Amino acid sequence: MADGLTLRVAVKALRSHYGPPEPLPTADPFELVLWDNVAYLAPPARRREAFELLRSTIGTSPKAILSATRAALEQVTSKGILKSSFAVKLRECAHIALADFGGDLKAVVHRPLDEAKRGLRSFPGIGEPGAEKILLFSGRRALLAPDSNALRVLVRLGLVREGSSYARTYAAARAATADLSTGVRAVQEAHLLLQQHGQTLCKRSAPLCAACPLERRCAYARPKTRRRR
Repeated sequence: MADGLTLRVAVKALRSHYGPPEPLPTADPFELVLWDNVAYLAPPARRREAFELLRSTIGTSPKAILSATRAALEQVTSKGILKSSFAVKLRECAHIALADFGGDLKAVVHRPLDEAKRGLRSFPGIGEPGAEKILLFSGRRALLAPDSNALRVLVRLGLVREGSSYARTYAAARAATADLSTGVRAVQEAHLLLQQHGQTLCKRSAPLCAACPLERRCAYARPKTRRRR
């Protein structure tokens, strides 16, 4: 742990720097599946734009998506890359939701943890991190579920030891939430702030350490800080 830094302290500093994060536009588990598939590799603003376009022009129920034309779906998924592939994936999501879950995932997220994750992972693009994120933002489980940006931040801060694989590093991140409030809202905020920080300042290449509110307490940035003095 870098200089006594904890996740609670880091989140407080990030909240002070960025302000309260913008919440996701839905807590519905099927809409959260769509959120992950609606605009591949799109930045946050474009993903939100794509999701709102889907909601306003087609609808987000499985039946509405299956009734939509390919062109209408591609208009939505064009906010990201591979628009044709992801238009197909939206249809796959809708088909799975109807065929396997009767069109409603609310019962799925109330199942025991392993069973809930297994059900959610049956959808395109939803691995274990995605399943845990859906459980977090549907309000069911206080799982940090860091994406790659947030996980990079945790490793650089020294709060998580980097493992020999992404899966091992991700698994190690579960322990980082130990000093956070056990409330779902606090963990949602931590997830969003860590993600935002990884997308804006703590980038994969050329991170902007000099502008970071955690620079002096960050295991990655401190050597560079000393060199600038």
